[in-house]
Amino acid sequence: MKPETREALLKAYAQLHQIIEDLYSASQKALENNDLEDASLLESRADRLYEETENLEFVLSELEER
Repeated sequence: MKPETREALLKAYAQLHQIIEDLYSASQKALENNDLEDASLLESRADRLYEETENLEFVLSELEER
């Protein structure tokens, strides 16, 4: 893997983690305000992005082994 590709993927991975954290935080705030629909939406989007980061982590580890 080219260094530029690795760096781009690592940067995306870190940014996704920050977005996920922000979504979970917003979900918690919505839950505290009894905005159940918003809390559920925010949490489901965070969960979905978390799955993507797991996939990205797998791709990175597979490419590193080559």
